[in-house]
Amino acid sequence: MPWAAVNGIRLYYEISGSGPPLVFAHGAGGNHLSWWQQLPHFARSYRSVSFDHRAFGRSLDSDGAGRRAFAEDLRQLLDQLGIGEIALVAQSMGGRTAVGFAVRNPGRVRALVLAGTTGGAVSDEVRARQDEHRQSALGRLSLARRAVSPRLRRERPDLAYLYRLFGKLNPPRPRDFLAPIPNYRGSSAQALSGLGIPILFLVGEEDSITPPEIVRLAHEQVAGSQFDVIAQAGHSAYFERAQAFNARVQRFLEEAGWR
Repeated sequence: MPWAAVNGIRLYYEISGSGPPLVFAHGAGGNHLSWWQQLPHFARSYRSVSFDHRAFGRSLDSDGAGRRAFAEDLRQLLDQLGIGEIALVAQSMGGRTAVGFAVRNPGRVRALVLAGTTGGAVSDEVRARQDEHRQSALGRLSLARRAVSPRLRRERPDLAYLYRLFGKLNPPRPRDFLAPIPNYRGSSAQALSGLGIPILFLVGEEDSITPPEIVRLAHEQVAGSQFDVIAQAGHSAYFERAQAFNARVQRFLEEAGWR
């Protein structure tokens, strides 16, 4: 099993395929297994790297550094693997890793996909819409209930069950592991705009964690970014509508010249 000693912990990762490096950063409901429908597709054209964030999958948060260490964990992993420039696909929580890594390591990310996340590119309007959504009946449901769409549970109960199984493989974490930083009012919008790289905000049409209208507002904060919606998909569009997700990401990477 491939492990890397990085940033005070042992980080689990996997590599498949060959070509330009393409890194996948999973969300809070999953781990490296989440990308089972992406890796066989992208490994045909890319050296595809998946990994378990600390406190997920086979990676433990053994030194207690928590989510603030995500971006540095990734940097040290890539350095050990001898990987310089990358394209990066991040889902939900993985957006924290992706944005942190891209901003702190300018020039290393050549193309960025932010799926099911604002990537921290918020404004007062975005915050107001987020607060409004959280107070709605839908927004008050647990994140576990909203991780996949009711459509998927109805039409593909086998996939919904598999999603839950992947999540059950994660080790226990403190309840506040992903809690927002108290009183933080910053935004990544200016920093992302300043990177001067292709950025795609991608969201499921039926996402009830980060609804399309909120992701669209985040996209509008980042100059030059793109926005698209995966039809008939919820928060985990990569999992629910993998073929459409893969095709859209593939087209974005090719248009970005990452081929």
